[in-house]
Amino acid sequence: MGMVIGIDVGGSTTKIVGIRNNQIIKPMFITAADPVTSLFGAFGKYLHDNEIQLEDIEQVMMTGVGSAFVTTPIYGLPTQMVDEFTADGLGARHGIDIDRLIVVSMGTGTTFVKIEHEDIKHIGGMGIGGGTLQGLSNLLLKTHDISQVAELGLQGDHTKVDLLIGDVCKADLPGLPLYATASLLGKAHSDSAQKDIAAGIIVTVLQTIGSGAVLCALNSDIKDFVLIGNLTRMPQCREVFDELEGLYGVRFHIPPYAEYSTAIGAALTYINNKDKK
Repeated sequence: MGMVIGIDVGGSTTKIVGIRNNQIIKPMFITAADPVTSLFGAFGKYLHDNEIQLEDIEQVMMTGVGSAFVTTPIYGLPTQMVDEFTADGLGARHGIDIDRLIVVSMGTGTTFVKIEHEDIKHIGGMGIGGGTLQGLSNLLLKTHDISQVAELGLQGDHTKVDLLIGDVCKADLPGLPLYATASLLGKAHSDSAQKDIAAGIIVTVLQTIGSGAVLCALNSDIKDFVLIGNLTRMPQCREVFDELEGLYGVRFHIPPYAEYSTAIGAALTYINNKDKK
């Protein structure tokens, strides 16, 4: 089999990955002013950086909201569109040996996809994600640079702006230890330090997503959640979700190449279907 290229086209960012002989070849992403520029910029750079020739490529698989802007084959190569939720599911399961789980795709907003063996089903989402983090940072910290916010947040303490159960109770409540959050940003005030606000914004977004994911599984016995998308790169991500694991008795997994999982899943759609045939 030749190389299969998976592409996840967002509004301005394109993620691209090649899979050859079941090996993932150096994923990358490109940001541009529009989806088409981003897509072709990513494709050209990916081929150049990895010394890949067009004749080496067997199939191009595209997904993501920006893929609708591309209506012709990429450089004349066989090109196919993939449902984004299917790509999320296949990409999240890659390298994780779990048959029943919920995929938490943390992009601009967040989507939840349930996987039960071979069945992949979109079960909902929320309008909270990277876009929320960026918007709140713009409003409260006067910056949209998420890497700067993450670095600032590492120096801060979210408990100085978040109201905890321990702030209102002297003893644990049933199922609610003193470290649990009573109100996100509930202690913030006009004199709060920028570093603490940054930490609070990050925890607000990640904790809300994690709690929403757990609520999605209430009517099932699913205890495993796979986190994918750009927010998995936040240095605070693992700490916040570790705390939620202890609170809810669940497991949050972050797979290798988590921010590229949707692009990986797009490529795997073609590979899996070919293997079945």
